[in-house]
Amino acid sequence: MEQLIRQYITAYNAMDVAGMMALLHDVIVFENVSNASGITATSGKAEFEALARQSLGVFRSREQRIRSLTLGDRTAAVEIDYSAIVAVDLPSGLKAGQALMLRGVTIFAFSDGKISRISDYS
Repeated sequence: MEQLIRQYITAYNAMDVAGMMALLHDVIVFENVSNASGITATSGKAEFEALARQSLGVFRSREQRIRSLTLGDRTAAVEIDYSAIVAVDLPSGLKAGQALMLRGVTIFAFSDGKISRISDYS
């Protein structure tokens, strides 16, 4: 599980959507719960991939860094430091070129040797 998480974060940081998709279960559920922008959710690989590709144009660069990682039987909780440079003006008020920094927690769930759920909280 830890190796899958690290591979996923490496692909995410590299903006490698194909690399991210290779690690996901077909029934992947994704949700991002943010104090700033509400809830974004997808269900299934096609929806996740569409969102992942759409987000490529939003950030010039982005990086998730693991602060801590706690493994359970079929889940893991990862405390994350997130930083990014915005590529376009966003509805939240962030302007192109501005830095975004967050601290959050991501809960991963696993099934059949793949990531089956990603829940981000920031």
